[in-house]
Amino acid sequence: MARTVDPEKHLARRLLIIDAALTCFAATGYAGTSTAAICREAGIGSGTFFHYFPTKQSLLLAILELGTEETREWFAARPADEDPMAVIEAHLAHTADEMADPRLAGFVRAVGAVMGEREVEAALARDTRVLEEGLGPWVARAQAAGQARTDLSAADLTAWLLVVVDGFLGRLAVDESFTAAGQREVLIDTVRRLLAPGHDHVSAG
Repeated sequence: MARTVDPEKHLARRLLIIDAALTCFAATGYAGTSTAAICREAGIGSGTFFHYFPTKQSLLLAILELGTEETREWFAARPADEDPMAVIEAHLAHTADEMADPRLAGFVRAVGAVMGEREVEAALARDTRVLEEGLGPWVARAQAAGQARTDLSAADLTAWLLVVVDGFLGRLAVDESFTAAGQREVLIDTVRRLLAPGHDHVSAG
């Protein structure tokens, strides 16, 4: 008789391994982290590890995919009639709060070291697409409500918003004095200024 699987225990063990990997990748980078080190951090045997993740790269991809799915769920939970700028600013605050985890800067560096891998690039592209699909409609609603500039399209404004956020994450990865908690309000204020109505017309070239 086939052994039944408890979905809750299965998910809990999977998340335990993901959390351990996040700790190890942040501390020693992707190349410097072995599956054995992740097993020690998680308190599991190698057989358990490979039951959940066939390779170290599949585990890295699972971490990225988990973040993408959490972003999708965050936007899906927003009421349709919520104030557009409030949603945009809430997402920025949510991002900064997530990056306050001291491991995240190291994880960003670890991912950066393997960005040339096709599967990693595809995962990052999916994450960007989900962010664009999540933020874009709220930027458009902010424009319609007179809360955001209209000299640029919603798509262009969303792209620039992501440029600011990516720069924020990149700085966290290379400057220990630049912290998510310390710069959280500056990030939000920067985006407010970027989106603020009343800008002169900007030529696309």
